Amino acid sequence: MAEKIRCSHILVEKLSQAQQVTELLKKGESFESLAEKYSIDGSRKRGGDLGYFGRGAMVKEFEKAAFSLEKGQVSEIVKTQFGYHIIKRTG
Repeated sequence: MAEKIRCSHILVEKLSQAQQVTELLKKGESFESLAEKYSIDGSRKRGGDLGYFGRGAMVKEFEKAAFSLEKGQVSEIVKTQFGYHIIKRTG
């Protein structure tokens, strides 16, 4: 099992926004451009890139979803105390 993984995410406040972004991804829009447009945290400037992190670095709901993804795979919507995330494992 990987000790560290690299992920990007799109963080929004409302479930309806997360559902809208998910639909745009399904239509082929770029994850990075959607992160820059919709994400509400500082990672938006990097296209949602969170860099490499290990277990224990993120809240448990986020970590569980992120570590279950294969490289290149995008998660379902993940709710945490910060809002609604769409996570993409990039490395």
